[in-house]
Amino acid sequence: MKNGRHIVIDARIRPSGTGRYVDRLLAHLQTIDSTNDYTILLRNDDSWTPEAANFKVKHVGFPQFSFNPWDQIAFPWILYRLKPDLVHFSMTQYPLLYFGKIVTTTHDTTMLYYTHKKDKPAFYHWLKEQGYKLLLWAGHRKAKKIIVPTYAVKKDLVRHQHFTLPKIEVTLEATEPPLGITASRLEDLASDEQFIAYVGTNFPHKNNRALIDAFEYLAKKHPKLKLVFVGKIEFFYEQLIDYARTKTHLFDRVKFVGYITDEELKWVYQNAKVYAFPSLSEGFGLPGLEAMTHGLAVVASDIPTLKEVYGDAAHYCDPFDTKSIAKAIDEVLCDQNLRKDLIRKGHARVKLFSWKRMAQQTKKVYEYVLAD
Repeated sequence: MKNGRHIVIDARIRPSGTGRYVDRLLAHLQTIDSTNDYTILLRNDDSWTPEAANFKVKHVGFPQFSFNPWDQIAFPWILYRLKPDLVHFSMTQYPLLYFGKIVTTTHDTTMLYYTHKKDKPAFYHWLKEQGYKLLLWAGHRKAKKIIVPTYAVKKDLVRHQHFTLPKIEVTLEATEPPLGITASRLEDLASDEQFIAYVGTNFPHKNNRALIDAFEYLAKKHPKLKLVFVGKIEFFYEQLIDYARTKTHLFDRVKFVGYITDEELKWVYQNAKVYAFPSLSEGFGLPGLEAMTHGLAVVASDIPTLKEVYGDAAHYCDPFDTKSIAKAIDEVLCDQNLRKDLIRKGHARVKLFSWKRMAQQTKKVYEYVLAD
């Protein structure tokens, strides 16, 4: 140990889509903090390796969000044996029996409103929801500081848990520079194809059924237009595909391309006419910023989080109104000046955000808690 302290970061979520946050945090902390010592907790299948000498890795086999009694006992025991001065949980995944100094990141409040029900009994999902709420409440009670990505999330969290108000720190996230690779056309689409793009997961709160419904209106006016969904085909995407099949007159114009390469993703961003993001709940909204950085006009739902992050660089719709979604997309498709203006504002907007600044702000949170 140097003159600094020992900080443990639970980064088990790193390989997932939500893990972009902790991945970028780790990358930048290594460049700005050479004083404190860090132990990074990773899943057994995560091969991430640090570059800085004061960072080391410990692989742990415990899943996130586990209520298994053994996990709830064994995981805290590992934490105590590491003798940290501070533990940062990068997701809502606290072991209930750990009582050391804690900082936690709460990315959104989606699970307080929307469930991710799969093909299991209703009681199972109810129990899982109650467990999540217990973890959220207990973790926030124990945490010295709670990091959130937007002021909209802060406001909503305080509305549900008023005691969190003095603990919350907002550290805005960011997006990456444009992919520095050569674009490669998707085989499913012609080079001159006109299409709307969505990139990401298909959890119910992403509201993509409404996007398909909106596309029904658009398809009548734009007979060559297609709707392209990019994302790993799993349970919720399979449900969406089944829903799209009920629109038999449209199904050949709604494309589910699954997981694609970065080269293909760049082509999608460069060739789509609109990026559609009708989500009902978000913590920050990285996909829209990623689209903007590649020069793609964004149509987004007018929820507080997305309006805070995108400002005047997106064209907004009411996500609960299918016709509003269709109208907003149609306006961008038909008004070339509007689309150019959104692209210009999007390029300016992404420059307001910085992963390095987020890491610097997080380091200040650590210092504050360690000094307490």
